[in-house]
Amino acid sequence: MYKMIALSLFAGMSLSVAHAADAPECQKVRIADLGWTDIMLTNNTAELILDALGYDATQTLLGMDVTYMSLKNNDMDVFQGNWRPFQDAQYKSYFEDGSVEVLGTNLEGAKFTLAVPKYVSDAGIKDFADLSSHGEQFEKKIYALEPGSNTILLDMIAAKRHNLGDWEVVESSEAGMLTQVKKAVQEKQWIVFLGWEPHPMNLNYELSYLTGGDVEFGPNFGGAIVRTIARKGYASACPNIAKLFANLVFNMEYENHGMQLILDEGKDPAVAAREMMSRNPQMLEKWLEGVTTVDGKPSLPPVKAALGS
Repeated sequence: MYKMIALSLFAGMSLSVAHAADAPECQKVRIADLGWTDIMLTNNTAELILDALGYDATQTLLGMDVTYMSLKNNDMDVFQGNWRPFQDAQYKSYFEDGSVEVLGTNLEGAKFTLAVPKYVSDAGIKDFADLSSHGEQFEKKIYALEPGSNTILLDMIAAKRHNLGDWEVVESSEAGMLTQVKKAVQEKQWIVFLGWEPHPMNLNYELSYLTGGDVEFGPNFGGAIVRTIARKGYASACPNIAKLFANLVFNMEYENHGMQLILDEGKDPAVAAREMMSRNPQMLEKWLEGVTTVDGKPSLPPVKAALGS
């Protein structure tokens, strides 16, 4: 219907018509955050753009389970961290009953599975099946993320797969886990942990991803895509914001380097997001295609002004 109206009016009027489709609650954009560095980068990218467009975007740090429940209960609007297939089994019901909807895929070619330092793989640890016979070297511990994000590993141990029934999943956070990895690498100790790409860990350490985890993480070392999802009905209520999030597509190089600014150089995530957008104006222009300000004006000028460019 709106396309038909737009065809009968001049271009400036079409923008205001499109904006008229937005519901009043679209002014405030509530973005879920897991505390993962990749989501810090993408969330702050979205927040900076939305604020420049005249919206009021905020981020809230939540656990994975609470994130999905918050989307279902309309307490959150958008989540940019739907890793597939890693989250498929645990959160399948949310997609089947329509509690959440997919706005787009923001990253392809990601991977997510257990990893070890290269010196450990050089010693013969190349597969999930190799872990159990070296339990003492690993202290029978798998270092992982915050509670609520490790269900697959916990289920693996509960089911005693790979002879790991007496092992422990050390639940911490991304930062806490990587602190353990850094310490282990410095001292050449053995450690097994959740590894993934994009992430500067792949630039900072020589890592080996373990084979044999297809049951837990899927083939190709947990080969994954990352999607942006929203609460039910969000795209129809807030089409301009949904268009922006559909456009927000990243790549490995962008995220590896953006995350490195945060983790290695200690930059605030918002500063890192701003710097990466300034470095990649062609990506910013693509992200803003078909997107307007909150009052229906062209989107690129205010965003460029906010970036100081």
